[in-house]
Amino acid sequence: PSILDSVNLALELSTGKLKIIGEKNQRIFSTKLVCPTCGIAVNEFNPRDFSHNTAVGACQRCRGIGKISQIVPEKFVAHPELSIADGAIATMTSTKKHITYVSLGLKNLEKIAKEHGFNLSTPWKDLTKEQQDIMLYGTGKQEYHFQWSWDTETSKWSGKGEWTARWKGMIPLTSEAYHRVSAENRKKMLERLMDQSTCPDCKGYRLKPESLAVLFKGKNIAELNKLEIDKCLEFFNNVDLNEEETIIAKPLLKEIRNRLSFLIEVGLHYLSLDRGANELSGGESQRTRLATQIGSKLQGVTYILDEPSIGLANRDNEKLLNSLQTLRDGGNSLLVVEHDEDTMRTADLLLDLGPYAGDEGGHFLFLKEPENLTEEDGKKSVTARYLLGLDKIEIPKIRRESETFITLKGASHNNLKNITVNIPIGTFTAVTGVSGSGKSSLVADTLYPILVNKLHNGTHKEGKYESIEGTENIDKVVVIDQSPIGRTTRSNPATYTKVMDPIRDLFASLPTAKIRGYNKTRFSFNTKIGRCEACNGHGYNTIEMSLLPNVDVECEICKGKRYDDETLKIKYSSYSIADILSMTVSKAIKVFENIPKIKRILQTLVDVGLEYIQLGQPSTTISGGEGQRIKLSRELSKTATGKTLYILDESTTGLSFEDIKKLLAVLQRLVSNGNTCLMIEHNLDVIKSSDYVLDLGPEGGMENGGYVVDFGTPEELAENELSYTGLALRKVLYNEVRAIDKGKKSIHEEDLDPANFLYVRGASKNNLKNINLDIPKEKLVVITGPSGSGKSSLAIDTLFAEGQRRFVESLSSYARQFLSKAE
Repeated sequence: PSILDSVNLALELSTGKLKIIGEKNQRIFSTKLVCPTCGIAVNEFNPRDFSHNTAVGACQRCRGIGKISQIVPEKFVAHPELSIADGAIATMTSTKKHITYVSLGLKNLEKIAKEHGFNLSTPWKDLTKEQQDIMLYGTGKQEYHFQWSWDTETSKWSGKGEWTARWKGMIPLTSEAYHRVSAENRKKMLERLMDQSTCPDCKGYRLKPESLAVLFKGKNIAELNKLEIDKCLEFFNNVDLNEEETIIAKPLLKEIRNRLSFLIEVGLHYLSLDRGANELSGGESQRTRLATQIGSKLQGVTYILDEPSIGLANRDNEKLLNSLQTLRDGGNSLLVVEHDEDTMRTADLLLDLGPYAGDEGGHFLFLKEPENLTEEDGKKSVTARYLLGLDKIEIPKIRRESETFITLKGASHNNLKNITVNIPIGTFTAVTGVSGSGKSSLVADTLYPILVNKLHNGTHKEGKYESIEGTENIDKVVVIDQSPIGRTTRSNPATYTKVMDPIRDLFASLPTAKIRGYNKTRFSFNTKIGRCEACNGHGYNTIEMSLLPNVDVECEICKGKRYDDETLKIKYSSYSIADILSMTVSKAIKVFENIPKIKRILQTLVDVGLEYIQLGQPSTTISGGEGQRIKLSRELSKTATGKTLYILDESTTGLSFEDIKKLLAVLQRLVSNGNTCLMIEHNLDVIKSSDYVLDLGPEGGMENGGYVVDFGTPEELAENELSYTGLALRKVLYNEVRAIDKGKKSIHEEDLDPANFLYVRGASKNNLKNINLDIPKEKLVVITGPSGSGKSSLAIDTLFAEGQRRFVESLSSYARQFLSKAE
């Protein structure tokens, strides 16, 4: 007790610091988080200290981003062949008398240059590195005597003066201006001179030094975040803890292991935990949220999923299906909009809409177990015909061969393992592999930027590679991805495909239009002449709400037609320009049957399976898959050179069996005309239809991904035991029976209890034909049908929207105002 009292007294008198002196050595103890040697102290840690999203935990220099934007000399000196006086600097004014944001003026800069033995008339490339650095980064503490003068001839101000100051350098002065200016256009102009680099303080870890100094079994939190999810789980499974540590960590480790396992189950094993949300694909984001729901272990929830299989290889799709079954078996209901065959066959019930797209769709065809489909179902349902084998996508009888290639050597971007690949010219090549195997790193991040920069003088950032050969075999590269065709309601299929131009020409050539003196400009809703001025050609007016989201209301003057009355009086075959824009492609092609220039463009939309969309449908309502096919139709309408490389990324997204057949016919037509098609794809029907397959893998992620597994025809790949794609291809090449574990309970009598159903009555959103449905709860129900048949209108616009509305109405007015702001 006397020793304990002495220790307590010593700690009290020394504010928590104690030194015990022994015969041979001494030891220092402290009750606070302070280094007894140097005296550096830190506050007690809390969870916020380990989050880069909080001011407490984030690195002070990069503010938790991990990267900093800096002006780089290569961009700042835009014309190194010129002198500074002649305009070498990117921010030089048009009069070449002043460099923007460098307030000294050329006369004072000349004075600095002369003091260091050079002048501003010497070409930049002929200056020494030391002389260039003086201009760019300054001369430290050395001071100069500067003069300034303004005259009334060139400025509204006049005067003269002098001062003494240090020279900071052009780049530091411009960087200061970037952080100082508020005008968005000026900031964007300066951002063109910048590159992002890893933050030198946190080395890209995004946290403050104190947080990074805390280690758990030799690793800080940032190092754990950079591990791929499967490697991270392996770390926590094998962590060695003593008895005391086990007591503290046991519940936490259980939660960590469970959540990591859920992410792996939905096929996201190859991602690292620090991957930015903006770097995730749509499919990855959806599966991340799905893993969160599995981890929550909620019951009685209705989940609505829109094509969760997007971006998943066959092997990863099996994991996803297991996860969906886990959710269902936990007492939840799942409604899945899907075109994937395995997902359909795994479903408890198929809810089929159709029979076709657009106005010919929206009918309820059947709700039944997939194994109970009959030929009678096949007579009315395209989906049933393919599932029953009555229709199928045929394997090409001949595989094209090529003797010329684009050869990319030493590709090592992201997880690519210094690979060399050959792209056969004049063929259809599919790039395959499991998720995270390196497909996008090869095609989108390396090959495409290289070709765009070489063929079209682009400035895209290229992935790391050694060399490329064979680019002379093509004269154009076109990427057709799922980025929006437009971001405002003024953009639509008619404007994007350019069919609007000949339509406007046609209306302007009509006798009535000529008598009134109307030209083609009159028939554009983007110009003041001809459009409805009450809504500025939008067709609606936006009412701003103070506490609620803004509301769009149909224009009372034009009734949503976007044009003024005088313009609408000009008609072709009894149709006004507004009537034309409200037509579907299939109807418009009949109206313009005798106008070849218009019909040819419309026919390309029909060829890619988009006959159901409206010409004036706002681009904001067009899905990624539809937008991709609209881009493809625009390429089809252009004059072909026969030497174009088309790059497509997951073009089957949102496509039914019949739509895929149409898409393949278009792609084969492009290739038959001498062009080359390179397509990142997981769909087995597309892969089997290609001439060559480039398979990457064998796994996903940094360690086991990024290798070339095989390159050859689909039949050759199917023989490769190391290729997951090859093993899956056997099913479609040789009609092997698909072994699918449904893992489900059969439908019992108690399921017929009315309380076990979700009732839909009179659904008529978009093209839905006033349908009535009784959907069983706690089942995996897959909603199928052709593209545009009404699946999303039922699942998202009706069921989800109604559920969300009822939930919001159940909240108090006080809670609702915060929900509106959050949305």
